[in-house]
Amino acid sequence: MRKLLFLALTLGSASAAVAADAATPPGIHNVVIVPGAFVDGSGWRGVYDILARKGYHVTVVQTRAENLADDVAQTDKAVRRQDGPVVLVGHSYGGAVITQAGSRDTVKALVYVSAVVPDVGESLGKLVGSMPAAGDADDIQPTSDGHLYFNPAKFAKDFAADVPKGLTDFMAISQVPAAKAAFDATAPVAAWHDKPSWAVVSRKDHALNPDLERWMYKRAGSKVTEIEASHVVYISQPAKVAAVIEDAATKAR
Repeated sequence: MRKLLFLALTLGSASAAVAADAATPPGIHNVVIVPGAFVDGSGWRGVYDILARKGYHVTVVQTRAENLADDVAQTDKAVRRQDGPVVLVGHSYGGAVITQAGSRDTVKALVYVSAVVPDVGESLGKLVGSMPAAGDADDIQPTSDGHLYFNPAKFAKDFAADVPKGLTDFMAISQVPAAKAAFDATAPVAAWHDKPSWAVVSRKDHALNPDLERWMYKRAGSKVTEIEASHVVYISQPAKVAAVIEDAATKAR
């Protein structure tokens, strides 16, 4: 009985110690993530698990890519719900969202992951069109009602080449089309002019040109990490993406 009691107390103490460590990450502990178009927040589970185990409070915004201003407003609400400073993370289309939502004072750092980084007056569509990716010309297809979707037949090859086929098959058929108007909307502000930023270049990205990523990140003065990965680097290499977010959380002020 004494051995069982000792074991229970020991395990309880160890669990409490882990919880205490997890509850106090260095620097900023609030992380708000904005997914890109054609996918949803569930793909960030790997990054979430890593950060949550270390005590970060992670929020994933489920954007609709119907109206850029609405997605910015939704992200701003998520930022305002946090209990202190925030690291704001955006993937792909989400980069356009955090570029605007990041202007709130409590946002202390921006993290762009295979993302667009517009300046004032620029749109996602304009930037992407300025330096096309290596994917096929018919990767992005229009619908009759003003939306866009990623060609399911090309999804695995050009959007998520380093993710298991079973997963990419499901991602391709479960995607939500994005409104062309959201891609054409211009940015009224660009928070990266005033906020420090970190960024991930996906070297094997066939959905967003890695050279365009490099150019945008250089313009924004971002601290850049390059990873051998597809457009969904956060799924295929979550530990490396989480490390970039942690770096921003630790060093931003």
